[in-house]
Amino acid sequence: MAIVTTKEMFQKAYDGGYAIGAFNVNNMEIVQGITEAAIEQRAPLILQVSKGARAYAKHVYLMKLIEAAIADAEQTAGFDLPICVHLDHGDSFELCKSCIDGGFSSVMIDASSKPFEENIAITKQVVEYAHDHGVVVEAELGTLAGVEDEVQVSAEDSSYTRPEDVQEFVQRTGCDSLAIAIGTSHGAYKFKPGTKPQLRFDILEEVSKRLPGFPIVLHGSSSVPQEFVEMINANGGNMPGAIGVPEEQLRKAASMAVCKINIDSDLRLAMTASIRKFFNEHPDKFDPREYLKPARAAIKDMVAHKLVDVLGCNGKA
Repeated sequence: MAIVTTKEMFQKAYDGGYAIGAFNVNNMEIVQGITEAAIEQRAPLILQVSKGARAYAKHVYLMKLIEAAIADAEQTAGFDLPICVHLDHGDSFELCKSCIDGGFSSVMIDASSKPFEENIAITKQVVEYAHDHGVVVEAELGTLAGVEDEVQVSAEDSSYTRPEDVQEFVQRTGCDSLAIAIGTSHGAYKFKPGTKPQLRFDILEEVSKRLPGFPIVLHGSSSVPQEFVEMINANGGNMPGAIGVPEEQLRKAASMAVCKINIDSDLRLAMTASIRKFFNEHPDKFDPREYLKPARAAIKDMVAHKLVDVLGCNGKA
C-alpha cells in the first residue's frame, strides 16, 4: 500500500468512537517499534515528522525508513497497513510546501500564535497548495503551553480554543482537521505536582456541536508513564515532577470527536528509560545494537498499549 491521507482513517474513527495514534519519528528504531506494534494490533497509523526531526535525520532518510516500514508490513504481516506521513507543527508555508513536494500525505500548519485573521490567511494558503496536490491539512486554534522540539509556549501565553471561532475558521480556510487546546500540553512537565489534570471536555463538546462530524486533534497528549520516569531517575536521571495527561481522559476524548491524538514524549521516555537501565546494568557494553534493541522493544510495548487501551484503534486496519 502506498502512503495514504487521513480522510478515510478519520471518517471511520469518528463513526467508531476511537482515535488514530499520531507518533513522532526520529530514527530507525522508533519507526520500527511503532510500526511493529501497529502491525500486531492491526491499527491504522500516523507517523509524524517535526521540523526538528527533519533537521536531525534529513527528510530523505525519514521517508525511506517509512517506505521500508510499509514494505515490511506487506511482507511480514500479509496485509496493507494504512500509514499517513504527517508534518507536525509546520510553522510556515515554505516548510509545508517542502513536505508536500517531498511525499508527505498530510501537513499541519500551526499559525495558532498569530492573530485570528493572519492564522486564517496562512492556513488557507497552505490548504490551497496541499489540496491541489492531494494532501490534507491540519490547522490549529488555541495555543498549548509546553516545550517540545520547535514548540515553546509559556503557560502565560497559552490559551483555550474559543468554540465560537471554529466554524468561521474551518469554513474560511478549508482545513481538513482542527487541533484545539483543551488543557493538554507539550513535553513531560505538563502540570504542577499535586494538581489534578483535567481536560476541558465542555470545550470539546461545544466544538463538536459547532462542527458536527469534523475530525478534532489533540496535541501534547503524552501521559508520561511514571514507570518510565522512575526508571530514568533510578538509573542516573533527574526528572522530578514529570506529569502527563491521564490516559482515561484521553480515552474519553477518543470516544467523542477527537480522531487524532499526538504522542511524542512517551516515546522518548520509553527509549531513554530502557537505555539508561541497560547502561547502568551493563557498564562494559558499547555496541549500539545491544542497547537500542531493548529500547525499540520498549517503544513497541508502549505503543501497543496506547493503541489498545487508550486510542481503541486496534483491529481497525
